[in-house]
Amino acid sequence: MVGGGKNTLSGSAPTANGHVKESNGFIPHSNGHVPHYKDDKIKKMSQESFEPVPLLVACLTYLGYGMLVLFGYFRDFLRKSGMETTHSTIERKKMRDFVPLYQSFESFYTRNLYTRIRDCWNRPICSVPSAEFDVSERVSDDGNWHLRLTGKSRRCVNLGSYNYLGFAEKSGPCADAAAGALQQYGAGVCSTRQELGNYSIHEELEQTTARFLRVEDAVTFGMGFATNSMNIPALMGGKGCLILSDELNHASLVLGARLCSTVIKVFKHNDIEDVERKLREAIINGQPRTHRAWRKILIIVEGIYSMEGSIIKLPDFIRLKKKYGAYLYLDEAHSIGALGETGRGATEYWGVDPRDVDIMMGTFTKSFGAAGGYIGGSKRLINHLRAYSHSTTYACSMSAPVAQQVITSMKIIMGEDGTNRGQLRIKQLAANSKYFRQRLVEMGFIVYGNDDSPIVPVLLYMPAKIAAFSRELYQQNVGVVVVGFPATPLVESRARFCLSAAHTREMLDKVLDAISDVGDRLQLKYSLNPPTKGMFAEECYRQVDCLAHEA
Repeated sequence: MVGGGKNTLSGSAPTANGHVKESNGFIPHSNGHVPHYKDDKIKKMSQESFEPVPLLVACLTYLGYGMLVLFGYFRDFLRKSGMETTHSTIERKKMRDFVPLYQSFESFYTRNLYTRIRDCWNRPICSVPSAEFDVSERVSDDGNWHLRLTGKSRRCVNLGSYNYLGFAEKSGPCADAAAGALQQYGAGVCSTRQELGNYSIHEELEQTTARFLRVEDAVTFGMGFATNSMNIPALMGGKGCLILSDELNHASLVLGARLCSTVIKVFKHNDIEDVERKLREAIINGQPRTHRAWRKILIIVEGIYSMEGSIIKLPDFIRLKKKYGAYLYLDEAHSIGALGETGRGATEYWGVDPRDVDIMMGTFTKSFGAAGGYIGGSKRLINHLRAYSHSTTYACSMSAPVAQQVITSMKIIMGEDGTNRGQLRIKQLAANSKYFRQRLVEMGFIVYGNDDSPIVPVLLYMPAKIAAFSRELYQQNVGVVVVGFPATPLVESRARFCLSAAHTREMLDKVLDAISDVGDRLQLKYSLNPPTKGMFAEECYRQVDCLAHEA
């Protein structure tokens, strides 16, 4: 490893376009051919549904929020006048001299809007979050300011957990292997990788991850959020660097970018023309005030966007980064294991060389039923992160049972256990995703995203219907995540269904019947597009049946 400072390394050389390539872990690759969307298959893969909100629905949604705000101010007036019966909102006298934790509107929104439907979020569970789970029932005696457990639970179909390949299990090869690691290594490590926390199981995990990703090397971390927030500064620290970030990137990516002393420009979601325009302007104009060439330009994108269900147009981003000499950071938290014929994520899905992506990041929480994250790439990149990343220097090593869970599940996916169970899970997830989405579209719901995404957002729009949809489905034993402002735009509140390979077709049919019933009663079937009926799901289910027969 060549070093000239903590975040910058020597050996920089300007390219023809004036963009300076640096050697702190990044290795430029040759300009291999990246296919454009010429054939029908690639065109279909890049098609995504984002039906605009009907005008009447948008007006009613704004009206609903406006009424909630007016009633909120009226209730605040009642509180100040002493006529409010619920005293949970009143600040205690001994706390009045403390600095407020929230800005005034944030506090107002939490007090008068969020709290009214707080019971729809953070529901505690008391079982393994597999295809079905037990949800603890709660009641409130003061308008959702305090929720207390009743001691009862409800068995629900789980459509809220990121359990794409169904490895969140309490029994089976992964659970047995994790229990064995617990006996051998113990529950915790209590030291960093650079001190006493580097076990053989951690090295095996990184070797297995690199082999799975088909990259030179990989480094793992105990927390997925910190994998982004702590490693982007190690790669882009210092002035003279530029980050181009998708407007819908995850909070961990946003935090990691903000922790760098770099210029950040945001481009429209998955809009390749906007990215190219900003790249061209950045290279022509250079750095602010000095107009010097940028030391590094990093494009940050995700494989699957968890709120939209959309898939990155990876071949276009690779073409752009090669054309303009930029670097590409791909967050595959939701796409690894969920996309591709063998579950290797967005690179396999699009048929591109993994080496064309400079930094491949992902997490072990979604498809592998564990915790933590990884970064894969060249040996030079990984060695740089092992030396300079705060996540390796200061954070405790990953728990050994968690590492073993990842190793076992990853080997099952690759077929190294001698069975086709991993391939069966991948095909089952693909079939479930297509079938569930197609049925919702046929019913008349507005559904966002790509047909191949296991995340299926259904638009609810109006604030009152967010709570009604969640509560009604819960009464029909369906656990679902609902999302509203500020996590989404004001007029794009939605329910987010997460499909899993553990779901059977019978489970999904039961859930779809419940959704259709609730959608009719709440008048949620807003779509103005003619319903389309596809046969892709049936073909996927036939492949699943063939694999199951072979097994």
